[in-house]
Amino acid sequence: CKEPRQKAKMRAALALLPVVGAYVAPIGQKRATVAANANSLSMPFLEQPKNLDGSMAGDVGFDPLGLSEIDDLGVDLYWLREAELKHGR
Repeated sequence: CKEPRQKAKMRAALALLPVVGAYVAPIGQKRATVAANANSLSMPFLEQPKNLDGSMAGDVGFDPLGLSEIDDLGVDLYWLREAELKHGR
């Protein structure tokens, strides 16, 4: 009576194994530097923005509106990042 329940638990654990592996951070993975006129990782048909070089967490070059390049307004990328974190986006 105990053996079928144990087999069911083992099957459930093995079925969840690939899902659990998705939440493990890769070890030793280095990010390549972005060359001039390289395509964005998030939108391959657009060029990689010059200020988004992969140095920030989650930076994959997603900036379709060009907000990372509005230096003429006196707003830098780090201020924009802090504003997004503050407002929970």
